[in-house]
Amino acid sequence: MAKCVNKVILLGNAGKAPEISNTRSGIVAQLSLATNERRTDGHGGWQDHTEWHTLVAFGRTAEIIGEYVRIGNPLFIEGKLRTESWDDANAGVKRYWTKVVVLNIVLLSSGDRHSSREKYQEEMGDAASPYAYIPDTQIRADEIPF
Repeated sequence: MAKCVNKVILLGNAGKAPEISNTRSGIVAQLSLATNERRTDGHGGWQDHTEWHTLVAFGRTAEIIGEYVRIGNPLFIEGKLRTESWDDANAGVKRYWTKVVVLNIVLLSSGDRHSSREKYQEEMGDAASPYAYIPDTQIRADEIPF
């Protein structure tokens, strides 16, 4: 059987303050992330397009998001897509909602002296390195699943 991959990598800015809630299964954070793209229109001019992504995180990742992420903070996100569906009784149709489940987050510098990233690094020490999750080994061609 062929291997499957469900991986999302996003680099963007937090669109609103995270909403933090406690559930029976633990802490949950939900927030939006804006990614921007610039493309040419039919007249040779530039058009900016913003895509909004709904992010959800659980456990320790949710705690970190709740404590350090603010509106406009640049974020690097690794996660996976999850789609939920429900029946809309009012419209009589099935509705879908796709979100990104955050598996890893890197808080990028916002430029101010006491940025969220700096505060995070002060508390987490070396574990806060944005490169901590990157392995030192080289990937061989036969290890790539596609």
